[in-house]
Amino acid sequence: MNSIIYDIVALAIGYLLGSIPFGLLLTRVAGTTDLRAIGSGNIGATNVLRTGRKDLAAATLLLDGLKGTAAVLIGASLSPEGGMIAGLAAFIGHIAPVWLQFRGGKGVATFLGVLFGLSWPAALIFCAVWLSAAALWRYSSLGALTASATAPLVLFMLGHRAEAFVVAAMAAIVFYRHRENIARLRAGTETRIGQKA
Repeated sequence: MNSIIYDIVALAIGYLLGSIPFGLLLTRVAGTTDLRAIGSGNIGATNVLRTGRKDLAAATLLLDGLKGTAAVLIGASLSPEGGMIAGLAAFIGHIAPVWLQFRGGKGVATFLGVLFGLSWPAALIFCAVWLSAAALWRYSSLGALTASATAPLVLFMLGHRAEAFVVAAMAAIVFYRHRENIARLRAGTETRIGQKA
């Protein structure tokens, strides 16, 4: 019974951490345009970059990642499976924050943060794949999708089988959240890195 309670606590903490809309908070404090009224309307770093504030975009990327890592570490201190539960909850919290009528970001930065908490070697490989794919094809979205698809396989090969299944579910959600990007990639209309939208 205690284990179930700890898992529920891990779930709640993870969701609440993940649902902190750092992109929206930072841009509001800085007095920039409301993120939900520009670009994709998402609260993540990519949309923050559309405000013209690279510093705020970098801070958003870092904080959105750290909340995923923090959730995993706190959850892992509560129960053996608490890290995975809290990490998944943080990822869901970022994508569907209760404070913003469940309209959040696409989850890639928080995905990476969760991955760092679960297995830093897998997270470093994620970064390498993301950067390499983005540099090769010049599409940020394709880099993120390629890295997300690779992450569960890397975890499985490293012997983290339970974590691999959780991250595979997260990767499927990332693909769903990027469905419009995928449609544009297929049509050849996706914006390349460095290209003005």
